[in-house]
Amino acid sequence: MNVIVKASDLKYKYPRDTARRDLPKFTGKPDPAPFNRDDLYEILPLLSAVMTDLHTDDGRVLHLLEDILNHDLPRCINTREEVFDCIVGTARERMRRM
Repeated sequence: MNVIVKASDLKYKYPRDTARRDLPKFTGKPDPAPFNRDDLYEILPLLSAVMTDLHTDDGRVLHLLEDILNHDLPRCINTREEVFDCIVGTARERMRRM
């Protein structure tokens, strides 16, 4: 299952860093590049990868991932692979409680 997240699927609105839009984005681990939390073009591929890893295309899970990204992700976690691991781990933990 390869999940593709579109901007219209998201709960929140995110700014776009159009100057950096064409630079490579997250495609999987390892990826030590910094993650820009304020760029839709960074967020979409990362959330797509997390949804694929969780084997779900449920919109409620996507919104949970956004809540984790926007409210729970520590600022000290800043590489793409660290963000991916943190969101996946936190989401799995919360999904067990659902």
